[in-house]
Amino acid sequence: MSGERPAGGKYRDKSVDPVRTVARDVLRAVRDRGAYANLLLPALLRERRISGRDAALATELTYGTARAQGTLDAIIAEAAGRPVAEIDGKLLDVLRLGAYQLLRTRIGSHAAVSTSVDLVRSEDGQGPAGFVNAVLRKVSQRDEDLWADELAPFIGADPVGHLAFRYAHPRWIAEVFADALGGSVGSLQAALAADDSRPPVHLVARPGQITAEELALVSGGETGRLSPYCVYLPGGDPGELDVVREGLAGVQDEGSQLVALALTRAEVEGPDAGRWLDLCAGPGGKAALIGSLAEVEGAHLDAVEVSEHRAELIRSVTADLPVDVIVADGRSSGLEPGYDRVLVDAPCSGLGSLRRRPESRWRRQPSDVAELVGLQRELLTEALRLTRPGGVVVYSTCSPHPEETTGVVDAVCAATGAEQIDARAFVQTEGMAEVGDLGDGPPVQLWPHLHGTDAMFLAALRRRA
Repeated sequence: MSGERPAGGKYRDKSVDPVRTVARDVLRAVRDRGAYANLLLPALLRERRISGRDAALATELTYGTARAQGTLDAIIAEAAGRPVAEIDGKLLDVLRLGAYQLLRTRIGSHAAVSTSVDLVRSEDGQGPAGFVNAVLRKVSQRDEDLWADELAPFIGADPVGHLAFRYAHPRWIAEVFADALGGSVGSLQAALAADDSRPPVHLVARPGQITAEELALVSGGETGRLSPYCVYLPGGDPGELDVVREGLAGVQDEGSQLVALALTRAEVEGPDAGRWLDLCAGPGGKAALIGSLAEVEGAHLDAVEVSEHRAELIRSVTADLPVDVIVADGRSSGLEPGYDRVLVDAPCSGLGSLRRRPESRWRRQPSDVAELVGLQRELLTEALRLTRPGGVVVYSTCSPHPEETTGVVDAVCAATGAEQIDARAFVQTEGMAEVGDLGDGPPVQLWPHLHGTDAMFLAALRRRA
């Protein structure tokens, strides 16, 4: 992925660090062609045979740099004396990578600067390398706290703006979090700090195939606190685990597991005939867990997905389970009404999983939410139409944005006469730790800083005749 060397440039034949090279290449692909770091990086690590501690460092540098981009850009702009929009993109990728090492790791200043300079010199020559050297040396003159003191809004006058800068979030997202948390500055700080940290990997044990205790033993992880099927993986690539490759387990945030469990536990009126529906099933994580539980309960799950590619992913993870995959738009699936339980895991802004998709916070715009709300309302309305009287719909989003959560639920309940029921009991499991800090209900809002999960929202609605 290296660029051509311009004629007349001065170069030294010096090898560049492969760990930082792969981090640079992923950051470039994210910036230049809209790649997703969490999809590209594992593939490049395997391709370039980078493993062990080197792979861990590459992951930290790549994800950390992508996550902190906005804060790094403000510091780089100040050190360079020009807006980052005026800096060549290839140089900016390396400046971000170097600044991250200087401000957010224990890597020594000399190593952070020299390896960055080597990356630039290997492609673009001495002149651009000198510019990168000068900017990073100026960045290194202060730690992150001192840069924040200089560049962030004063916390007493603008606490949301100050915290957004310090914890590397666009201001509008920090405002959304503040609104969802009731305006508490302390809660906002805790939420942004958790969102700005590297998340743990959560595995899910497929019920009926492997227990969480067995999965923890073979994976080297530890059993989860809240979901009876969760295992926390200490590190490494979960795709390399035999149990994952064989389909006995998958990668799934514990909060998503609680959403799937809530669907199977919600109280329906009358007998449950075992006719269940996942209306927005791709890529299949929740469908696989619900399908496994359906097999145990003697139920059947229909899984609807509009994309043929994603439908194929669902088929692959639900093979041998009582699951039928239907390629259709969930708003007009052609299915016959009468389902006992319906899950609407609606397409959303993803603001609740920013820590797992490091670059996404800088790609999302407030206008994205307005476009999604209409779709979410349509899907939830259709889900209620497909549900029998007395049946239950669980609506979930991986977002704490009030417009996508309580706003959608309240509007649809008002329009359809559906009854919202208290969902808090449906995420509790006897023998597991209590899922606390759930407020007054009836919906459930999970948070990284409170529950160690993604910021999943779920509400349970019962259809009336």
